[in-house]
Amino acid sequence: MSRILFWIALIALVIMAVRSKLRAAVRRSQMEAQQQQRPAPSHPAEIEAMTQCAHCGMYFPSSEAVRADGLDYCSPGHVRLPPR
Repeated sequence: MSRILFWIALIALVIMAVRSKLRAAVRRSQMEAQQQQRPAPSHPAEIEAMTQCAHCGMYFPSSEAVRADGLDYCSPGHVRLPPR
């Protein structure tokens, strides 16, 4: 009786291992297909220059700067405040 239980358990373990490997292979192929569908970036993003707020000292992209009196500020509210 114990031999039959041993063989049944062994067969069940083999079946579970094979199913696990098959699921992993299917997941891997699905991920590869998704990666192939995504368009690759044609060129890396350009790096934008950073500037520092004259009042609070925070760094931010220079395209977002509010310029007044030759100084860069992070917001219109800081233009009214004195530089540090």
